Amino acid sequence: MPKGKRKGKSDFHKKPLNVDRTRNEALLQTSDEDSVNDNISLISGYSENHSTEEGTDEVDEIAQQEAFEEKLIEAVDGLTQKSAQGRTGSFESIGKAFIKKYVPDFVYDRRLTIIDSIERSLRKGRGAEQGAAAELAPLLCVQLGSSDASEEVARNLKPVLSTTANDNSVPALARAKCCSSLGLITYLAGGEMGDVLDLMQQLQVIFAGSYLKGDGSIPNVVADVAALHAAALSAWTLLFTLMAPSDVYTMIGNSTNFTPSLTQLSELLTSPHLEVRLSAGEALAIVFELGRDYHDDFAEDFIPDLVETLRQLATDSHKYRAKKDRKQQRATFRDILHYIESDTLSDLQIRFGQEVLILDSWTRRKQYYTLCHILGSGLNMHLAENELLRDIFQLGNRLLINDGPTFKQSKLERHLLNAAAFKARTISRSKNRDKRSDF
Repeated sequence: MPKGKRKGKSDFHKKPLNVDRTRNEALLQTSDEDSVNDNISLISGYSENHSTEEGTDEVDEIAQQEAFEEKLIEAVDGLTQKSAQGRTGSFESIGKAFIKKYVPDFVYDRRLTIIDSIERSLRKGRGAEQGAAAELAPLLCVQLGSSDASEEVARNLKPVLSTTANDNSVPALARAKCCSSLGLITYLAGGEMGDVLDLMQQLQVIFAGSYLKGDGSIPNVVADVAALHAAALSAWTLLFTLMAPSDVYTMIGNSTNFTPSLTQLSELLTSPHLEVRLSAGEALAIVFELGRDYHDDFAEDFIPDLVETLRQLATDSHKYRAKKDRKQQRATFRDILHYIESDTLSDLQIRFGQEVLILDSWTRRKQYYTLCHILGSGLNMHLAENELLRDIFQLGNRLLINDGPTFKQSKLERHLLNAAAFKARTISRSKNRDKRSDF
């Protein structure tokens, strides 16, 4: 007998082929009841453990909240350390925490410590520390909401912010952050319209440095100072949204006493710096929107020259400007030009959670973009939970998502349901597969 062909003991114990075939068919012909029972066991297993998982999630959430508060307390304590770099880092850490979570009660108990630290750093700090302190002020107002506490923030910090913003010895970028902070805390905290107008005039003095010179030439402004002018103009525009349409029509449309005039705002469109041009275009759009809300004939004589300037900016193809800057400028000024010419503006829809915020005016766009600038990725969370922001955008009371009919499945639930469906589908299809392997 050839090598390898010797019969072993196992050969005598092999079952006939027809026996194996019968067994395979029996395995394939699994009853539907078995598959249903298997599916039920998966779902029931999830149901039995679901309540336990929910309890675990709640414990984890409490633990995370406690850890968050401990880190925030540590950052607040760090505001009093001797190192300027350490204080700057603490300001930035607190700002990130305020962006990430809405904790008004926790912040209220520590507001005085934070206010004192901001004021001290603005007065005695330098550069980066002043900028970080200024950026935290509006975030503090966002957390405290429309309460007396926000007014307290504005009352204590507006004087020192104004002084720092107008101090030529302070770096331009830090002054720019002070201008943005001034505009936002005044907008959020409210107050007398006379005080708002006074602040607008102070901001106008700052960005007046980008007006054309007496001989009509463009001033030579470096990039950092241009950023300061753009920030001051942006803050001015935000405060301008608080004005009544009748006041806008009277003070700007029929008077030359109010500054800046439409002519001066249009001069800023010739600035060599993109930030200044965009801020000026945004300001002009809002001025015309509010003026037209009172009467359709607002500044009709000024429109032809303005339209010509806007059309040039909307079709700008100068190669000496960066491609990205040209693209952003054309997109922005096309919308502004279309609005000035036809008095129409397309709606923007912002989705967050199960809600939609519609931006149907230049005023509302300005308010949204300003808050987006300081809150960044945390804006959607604040729109859903922050009472102040919901009041600004007229979103009504906060939704209780867990009580709604459209409860979102957890990742584990989706996984178990998909696994059960996959098993049932596999068993069903196996009955109709090709049986040629059996022959």
